[in-house]
Amino acid sequence: MKRIAVLTSGGDAPGMNAAVRAVVRKGIHSGLEVFGVYQGYQGLIAGNIKKLDVGSVGDIVQRGGTMLYSARCPEFKTEEGRQKGIENLKKHGIEGLVVVGGDGSYMGAVKLTEAGFPCIGIPGTIDNDIPGTDFTLGFDTALNTVIDAIDKIRDTATSHERTFIIEVMGRDAGDIALWSGLAGGAETILIPESKEDFQDVLDRLKSGLARGKKHSILVVAEGVATGDEVAHALQEEGIDNRVTVLGHIQRGGSPTAMDRVLGSRFGGHAVDLLLAGHGGRAVGIRKNEIVDYDIMEILKEKHEIDMNMYQLSKELSI
Repeated sequence: MKRIAVLTSGGDAPGMNAAVRAVVRKGIHSGLEVFGVYQGYQGLIAGNIKKLDVGSVGDIVQRGGTMLYSARCPEFKTEEGRQKGIENLKKHGIEGLVVVGGDGSYMGAVKLTEAGFPCIGIPGTIDNDIPGTDFTLGFDTALNTVIDAIDKIRDTATSHERTFIIEVMGRDAGDIALWSGLAGGAETILIPESKEDFQDVLDRLKSGLARGKKHSILVVAEGVATGDEVAHALQEEGIDNRVTVLGHIQRGGSPTAMDRVLGSRFGGHAVDLLLAGHGGRAVGIRKNEIVDYDIMEILKEKHEIDMNMYQLSKELSI
């Protein structure tokens, strides 16, 4: 293998730039020519592919987002669209592709692999919802962004003696809500993986008020309900509250040291796999060890949240 390429796809995540930098520099160090595909699969179909050198990825390890940009691409879901992408890769003599993104991006890599083009997946999503890895790129940074917001909101909640509801991202996964809620000392955490009885939530809040508790923080994952829906339900029970929807602020910002190191390790391992002639693999981390697995098999599995951690959060919020 002499030429490889890298692209980022789906929602941006802090640490993607670190992964791109690692793929480029590890590839060049190993004697490869490395190309960047801009605007994800859309750029692959459009042929927006450029050769990268060491300087192309200078001063990006500390930046959030992705220097290669990202875009949604319904056309890539068609066989015709994927064939255009493969033809554009072959025009540049590219023999392997590293895809940084979430489960939708992985599905594109699976389709390319099935068509005979070797791909390696790197998990890049703040949701932390990719099976086979303890952590995904961007999760730690997003988590720290949320915790910082919780700390600030708690100051106001304390000053005004009021319940605050904080809606966080995560799609159908509750990792951001659970980890940030536990770290931020939230009194209530609502996650999709647990069908919490809302009456229990009310009882817990009212119990706190009855014993003199003057404020509460409730973290809700977007996969459960909107912050406004929870606020309305509480208001009907006479619990005054305010809502904060953190939204896309969770995706941006300079990546933490963990995400920079994780992206570097993921990118380096992806290049090693391509050099060894392996395609159709996905990179992950287990117990601080970099691992890889069959990308076509991993998408058949279901992401699991740590329910022991969830139980602990309830025990600590008495």
